[in-house]
Amino acid sequence: MQLIIQGKNIEITDWLREYVEKKVGRLDRYLPDIQEVRVELSSQKTKSAQDRQVAQVTVKANRAILRAEEKSHDIFASIDTVVDKMYRQIDRYKGKRWHKRAQAAASRAVPVEEEVEEEEMPSIVRVKRFPVTPITPEEAVEQMELLGHDFFIFYNVDDENINVVYRRSDGNYGLLQPELD
Repeated sequence: MQLIIQGKNIEITDWLREYVEKKVGRLDRYLPDIQEVRVELSSQKTKSAQDRQVAQVTVKANRAILRAEEKSHDIFASIDTVVDKMYRQIDRYKGKRWHKRAQAAASRAVPVEEEVEEEEMPSIVRVKRFPVTPITPEEAVEQMELLGHDFFIFYNVDDENINVVYRRSDGNYGLLQPELD
């Protein structure tokens, strides 16, 4: 497992690095196929003193990417809370994988005549198709704002791929550029 710790407007001291390594190092016990863990610590200037210290953890494992973010008045409290959130996400992720495997095994083992009572899983209830015209990310942000959406899918002229722009919780924008694995 590769651990990357980054700081923004905050100094990553040896003590803070050891604390993060200790807390995040335990994630490997719950999800053994973790390839990379990225921890971003930052201090933001906000009106509320309770939301100044931000800890964000992104875990890449096989085909899954899990992400959690937490804000508080103390960076260590943010780290503790974000790691707890990540444990819950890992449990949910592993539960979904296990549930799918169990359903597949049950469907093979049960004769066709018997009906199996299944727990309702969320399903795709609507498919929406739309034309994608080649535009720049800046034009995509304008389109997103005009529509009043939180994200916008578009064909990026610059890199000739489908991209997504989205509004972040801090009011800025993000750009998602998918890569094939």
